[in-house]
Amino acid sequence: MSESLKIYEVGPRDGLQNEANLINTTQKKALVDGLVAAGLQHIELTSFVHPQAVPQMADADEVMAYGRSHHPQTDFIGLVFNQRGYDRALAAGCRAMAFGVSVSETFSQKNTRMSSERAYEITRDLMAQARRNGIWTRIYVMTAWVCPFEGNTPPFRTIALAERLWQLEPDELAIADTIGHANPLDVGHLMENLGRRLAMPKLAVHLHDTQAMGLANATTALQAGVRIFDSSVGGLGGCPFAPGAAGNLATEDLVFLAYKMGLGTGVDFARLWDVVYQIEAYVGRPIGGRIRQWWESQCAQEPTVAFR
Repeated sequence: MSESLKIYEVGPRDGLQNEANLINTTQKKALVDGLVAAGLQHIELTSFVHPQAVPQMADADEVMAYGRSHHPQTDFIGLVFNQRGYDRALAAGCRAMAFGVSVSETFSQKNTRMSSERAYEITRDLMAQARRNGIWTRIYVMTAWVCPFEGNTPPFRTIALAERLWQLEPDELAIADTIGHANPLDVGHLMENLGRRLAMPKLAVHLHDTQAMGLANATTALQAGVRIFDSSVGGLGGCPFAPGAAGNLATEDLVFLAYKMGLGTGVDFARLWDVVYQIEAYVGRPIGGRIRQWWESQCAQEPTVAFR
């Protein structure tokens, strides 16, 4: 298994979508520039959804076009849930798309106003188009451990959906702790099970830190063999359609965890903190991962401390 982690940054999309303060397009472009400068190469940039549903993503077309034109070597991914979103993403120059299907029927209805089966059918059709168009693809298995409406998700249901989606041949399959209520033992067991059934190098985990379990869950996923992790700069995040979903696992916490375990990420830690402070000014409130207090105390003593 690889001795480095692939960090899939979701800050510009999942991180911002639930923020009360509207982040303008110029600020989003500056955020993109900062993330790329920090070494992040896989960035879920926006979602192509109706602006009334998620106002923060109203400028999806312009932000995607900017990223693609100014940083052509970076992978920018757009989240898509229907044909209209797919067409918009394609017109904006998007060459990598993420889709999603929920294990939980209730969450599917709340999140996309369609059944899980209908979401699967749409994903199947969009995946076929994406293959014809040469688009890189990822599929989220949402509410893989816990649903905010139905409670704990039986593992056999998550496994069954993951295996079904695997047959669509995505480039990555992301197993999502949508509201951050999973526990480390369940995360490790599920990922070990899926790794035996599918192909671990293409499996990712999407973690939130709602109950302070983000790093613990990441550690057990690492032990299970996972090497693709979603995270959000500053720990920003939350789903407007999932009550109780707090911020994502902070990118700075994940990068430091990898460093402590001898795994590379390609991320410049000092530059990453520049982005944290930048976006903190945009959202108008303190943010930052659990490592913030230690990091700032170290910088006060040795301002040049950095690693990749």
